[in-house]
Amino acid sequence: AGLVLAGSADFKTELSQSDMFDGRLQQVILGVVDVSYGGENGFNQAIELSAEMLSSVKFVQEKKLIGKFFEEISQDTNKFCFGIKDTLMCLDMGAVETLLVWEVLDCDRYELKNGDSTEIKYLTAEQGKDSSNFKDKATGAELELVD
Repeated sequence: AGLVLAGSADFKTELSQSDMFDGRLQQVILGVVDVSYGGENGFNQAIELSAEMLSSVKFVQEKKLIGKFFEEISQDTNKFCFGIKDTLMCLDMGAVETLLVWEVLDCDRYELKNGDSTEIKYLTAEQGKDSSNFKDKATGAELELVD
């Protein structure tokens, strides 16, 4: 977490260097930005001007999350899962504390019906083009795609 001081004129700089400014806050200042407006417009401008500073904070947070995931794996705590099927099963059970999602996950969900039974498959775009994924493995019968 971090703090960005924003404002017009020199008040923000003087405040950050003042003895009245809490030293604990001084340690977490990410930067100081000059804004031309007050109110909501000034707030929006401050966010825009500090975007690069704040993106590094997001990167650090993401790095910590991934580090925690790898730590769970290395300690073999069984408090982790990966893969679409296992992750969705854990979500259904309410057993997920933190969920990491890849933005570019190339996967579609298919609900396929075979007589009275229904099967859920998660396929990549390439697998979705393969007709064998839409056939019953035991009988070779075509599975019906449920909308």
